[in-house]
Amino acid sequence: MSERTRVSVEPHASRADLETVIRGLRAFNTQYIGEPDLKPVQLFLRDETGTVVGGLLGHTLFRWMYIAKLWVDESHRGDGSGSRLMDAADALARERASIGMFVDTFEYQARPFYERHGFTVFGTLEGYPPGYRQYYLAKRLQDETT
Repeated sequence: MSERTRVSVEPHASRADLETVIRGLRAFNTQYIGEPDLKPVQLFLRDETGTVVGGLLGHTLFRWMYIAKLWVDESHRGDGSGSRLMDAADALARERASIGMFVDTFEYQARPFYERHGFTVFGTLEGYPPGYRQYYLAKRLQDETT
């Protein structure tokens, strides 16, 4: 162990310190895998009054789309709204030449929904949250060499 450094827990770290870590990691990664081309994914489902009644949030990074959040208001579930959001995400991923899409979901959430949209489970985290599982699913859109 180095006597010249110390570890500190800092729940309110400065933006500058956070950026130092992020810049350092990005510089290291870029040597091996190139620029990440990070772009947000922000799709919204609006009703006739313009009110948001659903949405899909995430990003594309290294030619993969990550779906971080997918929500549809209870009043629009079962009417195809979630599928419309997924279809729009798929189209955007293809437009951005993504290799594939991936998502994680708790066992009480939407695994069957994602599987109906062509995703397959590639990992499971038992006990997250305690008493449940988290599934990791992916869908390939193209070969990574294209």
